[in-house]
Amino acid sequence: MEYVVPIKDISKINAMKNILEASSLRDFVLFVLGINTGISAQVLLNLKVEDIWDGKKTNEFLYVHDEKTSEVRAHFLNNQVHSALDKYLGKYHLDQNDFLFKSKKNEKPITRQQAYRIINHAAKKAGIEEKVGLHSIRKTFGYHAYRKGVTISILMNMFHHNSRTETLNYIGITDEEKNQVRVDVNL
Repeated sequence: MEYVVPIKDISKINAMKNILEASSLRDFVLFVLGINTGISAQVLLNLKVEDIWDGKKTNEFLYVHDEKTSEVRAHFLNNQVHSALDKYLGKYHLDQNDFLFKSKKNEKPITRQQAYRIINHAAKKAGIEEKVGLHSIRKTFGYHAYRKGVTISILMNMFHHNSRTETLNYIGITDEEKNQVRVDVNL
């Protein structure tokens, strides 16, 4: 597997969102949902409409069975995710049993390879020179969650890492960035 990096520059993330939204709402939702929840690529690609949509509105949380721990983990679906899903599900009337990221060729979800190509192409088009792929979505979530004050222990648990160092390396935090965390309660 090729090593990919998180997307650290918010303007590049926004450029990718614009590129993806202009070409495919499905691909836009894939990116937005991934960078805002940090769920694994396998889980992301196998989501069904019923996992995030009750038939009338987007759920507040996405509940995912963690195969490594046998726990059910709740992932908050923020306003960015709600907005993207509302656009997508409002335009394409998918059934509750449909895969959220259904292939255009059949009833199955898009493949990891196709998802990689989608993300990689949008990154290149947005001017990102580093290696970016499907796994960059999860790393991007971790990087920005950490920078906004989410504790490393929460991210370690989420990513199933054994050490703080492993998680910091995984999400691309440099020594300089370790001390620049913004804990902005903003009451």
